Amino acid sequence: MSSQPKSGGNSKAIFAAIVIPAALIIAFLVFKFILGNPANFMENNPENLPLPGNYLGTIYKGGFIVPILMALLIIVITFSIERFITISASKGKGSVDSFVNKIRSLVAKGDMNGASAECDRQKGSIANVVKEGLKMYKHMEDDKELDKERKILAIQKELEEATTLELPMLSKNLVIISTIASIATLMGLLGTVIGMIRAFAALAQAGAPDAVALSTGISEALINTALGIGTSALAIVMYNYFTNKIDVITYGIDEAGYSIVQTFAASHKV
Repeated sequence: MSSQPKSGGNSKAIFAAIVIPAALIIAFLVFKFILGNPANFMENNPENLPLPGNYLGTIYKGGFIVPILMALLIIVITFSIERFITISASKGKGSVDSFVNKIRSLVAKGDMNGASAECDRQKGSIANVVKEGLKMYKHMEDDKELDKERKILAIQKELEEATTLELPMLSKNLVIISTIASIATLMGLLGTVIGMIRAFAALAQAGAPDAVALSTGISEALINTALGIGTSALAIVMYNYFTNKIDVITYGIDEAGYSIVQTFAASHKV
């Protein structure tokens, strides 16, 4: 059981190492060749103002922070899809509550073989942990040397070890989403501040106040804030969503494990 999570962890690390630079490259290419397409600007020159109502050109004028924010958005979307697939698979084929109730019922009846078969049908992280607990349960029933307390401790330890191997795989890469949730808004504000500095510097060099040029510069600078806030909001929503899903799985594991331990304690008086 330990080799599978280890290999899974390596694959997840490789996935993260590929996605992040790939997102940066894709974002730069979109920024340079789609947003920066000369057709989006007056006189087909990206150095000029965007065409009226052309949002692609307006976003391009947000500056070099824009592709960074776009890369962060791509990373959030990619890892959200990856986490959704992984966590959905870890729940197994059926409902978590239904599976836990079946396990509790079968264990209470002493039908360990039926509970093990139910784990094979359910699959996923909860089923893996419960199955390891059931194996230790059967092993402790056959053990004539240990006393009751040590047998219960052995079952609890097996459940804890199995849980320790399964749960880290569920929260893998969530730290990336939570980090982006924190820094995306700050990156957007940084881009806005840089854009504001450029707008006022250009206005100062022009000499006479130009309200149109100033308002254009400010609107372009605020593009960064909009991208940053949107990316951060999406990251926060997805992080909380996945955290809640993991909590449900964790609760299911704890409930099923508790049922196994209590059933063993009740059926072995001595």
